[in-house]
Amino acid sequence: MKNNIMKKVFVIAAAALVSLAAMAQPKFAHVNFTELVQLMPEADQARATIQASSKEAEETYQAMVEEFNTKYQTYQQKVSTWTPAIRESKEKELTEIQQRIQNFEASIQRELAEQQQTLMAPIQKKAMDTVNEIAKKDGYIYVFDLSQVLYFDPAQSVDLTPAARKALGIKEGRTLETLQQEMAAQQQ
Repeated sequence: MKNNIMKKVFVIAAAALVSLAAMAQPKFAHVNFTELVQLMPEADQARATIQASSKEAEETYQAMVEEFNTKYQTYQQKVSTWTPAIRESKEKELTEIQQRIQNFEASIQRELAEQQQTLMAPIQKKAMDTVNEIAKKDGYIYVFDLSQVLYFDPAQSVDLTPAARKALGIKEGRTLETLQQEMAAQQQ
């Protein structure tokens, strides 16, 4: 009788340990964060703004280059007829235009990068907050970004990307491939 009671206590203790171990099993999830950020409707708006700024910068750059080319052609055609003072003035003007072009190139690249960072930061934050909210609600203790994981076992990790896509308002069926097609169509 004493052995039966000990066996029952042992079985109950073992069952309790097994259920505690199962409850203590960490819950892992993964998400394709790049996909989420790139496919968000807000990212479309940011890309349009960046593209408009890039186009405007390219037009300004082309106008500066045209100004230089026009003045350089005039210089080449008339240099032999100018006095040294006029030639020196025209050479100085060409050098100043070249310097303005170089300064513009350097500053516009930096400004466009800053603009992209400024526009994308709140989009990335929104995606991160959404993933964190879903993970917390569903009890996940780790969520890995697929773009930074070398290996994961999909059988032991839950893909939160579909839930995050829905929460972020990403259209059903929209993928990075369809986004590339949309962007290519816009460029043509």
